[in-house]
Amino acid sequence: MAPFPTPKVDRILAVDDSPDNLFLIQQILAGRGYDVSVAEDGASALAAIEQSPPDLILLDVMMPGIDGYEVTRRVRENPRLPYIPILLITAHTQPSAVIGLDSGADDFIRKPVNMEELWARVRSLLRLKHSIDEREQLSRQREDFVSRLTHDLRTPLVAADRVLNLLQQEAFGVITPSMAEMITQMIRSNQNLLQMVNSILEVYRHEAGRKNLAMVHCDLREILSEVVQELMPLAEQEGLTLTIESDFDEDVDGKVAGQSPVVMGDRIELRRVFTNLIGNAIKFTDDGSVQVRLKADPQSTGTPSIMVEVQDTGQGITDEDLATLFERFHQGQHRRSGSGLGLYLAHCIVQAHQGKIEVQSQVDQGSLFRVRLPAQVTRSLQTTSS
Repeated sequence: MAPFPTPKVDRILAVDDSPDNLFLIQQILAGRGYDVSVAEDGASALAAIEQSPPDLILLDVMMPGIDGYEVTRRVRENPRLPYIPILLITAHTQPSAVIGLDSGADDFIRKPVNMEELWARVRSLLRLKHSIDEREQLSRQREDFVSRLTHDLRTPLVAADRVLNLLQQEAFGVITPSMAEMITQMIRSNQNLLQMVNSILEVYRHEAGRKNLAMVHCDLREILSEVVQELMPLAEQEGLTLTIESDFDEDVDGKVAGQSPVVMGDRIELRRVFTNLIGNAIKFTDDGSVQVRLKADPQSTGTPSIMVEVQDTGQGITDEDLATLFERFHQGQHRRSGSGLGLYLAHCIVQAHQGKIEVQSQVDQGSLFRVRLPAQVTRSLQTTSS
């Protein structure tokens, strides 16, 4: 028979510049079954927290050097740390508690400390810590499940796509026109489903922090030209004009005069963003044009950035839809709206590249999407001065 798991002992870090106070707190809480460690100043407390994050921090406000307020701020600003409840211990009045709570503390208790009150607050904050940890664990389990599920779904969908294409090519025998039409519809539906599954998988990879970007120098002219060329047949099928303009024209030596349209990014992911934006523009435009423009960002200050605009003459987006356009699973009111993942995923990718994505739109006036990405200056694409 397997042994019962050992119950987890909550770890508490007590921080105070008074050895007597630390000894008293350590004895009282250790007697309640907690694992209590101590630190006598803010610097050593921060080092201990970084090395082995505790489940709760009891923190004296007034300490030499780094005081309790600053320790609280640094803990809250450290992205590598999990959520840790912080209980401030202060001898001051209400303004002191307000400053502490504004710094990120969860609760406070005044000196002289009543040990029963201290124990009650410790229990309360540890219950909060356990609740948050459990919720985060459930969230991670859900993300793992969705990731595995979507990954497993891709296998039969890819296999079905191959078989359907073989049927369409009459690899298994001659098919009638009505069968060919039905197979074409099945291929389209299967590809839509496969695209949705791929989008879900990518979204959860980004949200779980498991998306590893292959960052290289990317020439946005090349990426946009490839996407436009790929989507041109779809635009022509819909009777639309699809054009691309670039302010980064090459000179006779094949070099760009001034700033180059190069960014540091994942080429596949950036291609996914622009395929989504240009594809959506074609999808939601009944007549007119879709224009793609590549230019230097006029609003960039300090570090230069590159701006890509995708403008259409479609039906536009309502104010209600604009407010939640980049949210996950947002589905617009348009009859052609999809799963609501494409723009959310584009937003995630652009953010991962330290960029911004924004939209301007009016009903019956079309839409304008802008993507701003930090420029990467490369010598090979710059004109050298003589």
